[in-house]
Amino acid sequence: MKLYDVYPLNPIKIVKGKGTYVYDNKGQQYLDLYGGHAVISIGHTHPHYVKRVEDQLHKIGFYSNSIENVLQHQVAELLGKASGLTDYQLFLCNSGAEANENALKLASFHTGRKKVIAFHNAFHGRTSLAVSATDNTKIIAPVNQTDNIVFLPFNDEEALENTFKISGYEIAAVIVEGVQGVGGIQVATDNFLAKIRSLTQQYEAVFIADEVQCGYGRSGAFYSINSNGIQADIYTMAKGMGNGFPVGALAITCQIKPWYGQLGTTFGGNHLACAAALAVLEVIERDNLIENAAVIGAYLISELKKIDKIQEVRGKGLMIGIDLPLELKNVQRDLLFKDYIFTGTASPNVIRLLPALNLTQSDADLFLDKFTSRLQQF
Repeated sequence: MKLYDVYPLNPIKIVKGKGTYVYDNKGQQYLDLYGGHAVISIGHTHPHYVKRVEDQLHKIGFYSNSIENVLQHQVAELLGKASGLTDYQLFLCNSGAEANENALKLASFHTGRKKVIAFHNAFHGRTSLAVSATDNTKIIAPVNQTDNIVFLPFNDEEALENTFKISGYEIAAVIVEGVQGVGGIQVATDNFLAKIRSLTQQYEAVFIADEVQCGYGRSGAFYSINSNGIQADIYTMAKGMGNGFPVGALAITCQIKPWYGQLGTTFGGNHLACAAALAVLEVIERDNLIENAAVIGAYLISELKKIDKIQEVRGKGLMIGIDLPLELKNVQRDLLFKDYIFTGTASPNVIRLLPALNLTQSDADLFLDKFTSRLQQF
């Protein structure tokens, strides 16, 4: 049997990781500033993480959600403390797409409505409704096409207000990324987020903050949208939550009421997933990683803005987009194969930096040195 060929693969076989570095089967070391799509939050094979997961595996790895799992309560307690949302409810699942799927479903259940506002360049996942709310027609199959999703320009307050004036009481939810990742590291303005909050409250719709990539401390705050007192009704999360173990979740306002059978998942919130999630939260708190993301991220952004050949630098914390001229679109590939530095891209010419939250200034300086030298060759 062959693999189903849907991924363009780099010819690199990574066999080991430690901290912010990974190693291939030939022993070559790479600085990892991408973290496998922002998944590695506390560093590869962090000792506390490894021990937490291994210890749990020796006890029990899985049982279904038909029994009480005390680890789920522990995750809820630590997550509430870390995020400041102690009065919210936690539903555990497996991925960001599943989290967004359930968030949109909950919004529709809660309001009795069908319409959802999403934004241009949004990415919310590849499952049924999540992909329908993703602004990429190439990955929306005919069966996923629906008239229930309304796409608006990102950061356009006037378009948002006009849409609510026309059909506000048909709208179940507004779903937005505080920082668009796949969309090229576009940052939602505080005024735009405040407008979403005021309109969803006025028309009794649900405000869904997609924090799958930009959450969990990556922006320099636990959730990227929580500025100026703005608070969503549902927060979705995944990537950095398990440091590589598949974990996703929704933090849900107490105004939305659960009932038996409303949501469900076979693997979500299993014992191993909870152990991984607990390890991540414990390390984030113990090592002040959110503060580190804010400090090192601000340093990187400041230094990058001094480089002439860059068109624009965008981002928050350790979620950074470097917008290069189109003629420099091969820089990212050269960084990987010549300088041994993993970064991400957003087509066609944006380099994305999404390293572990414990990135050091020395590693940031190493990247800046290699990146500057690479640009000087063009």
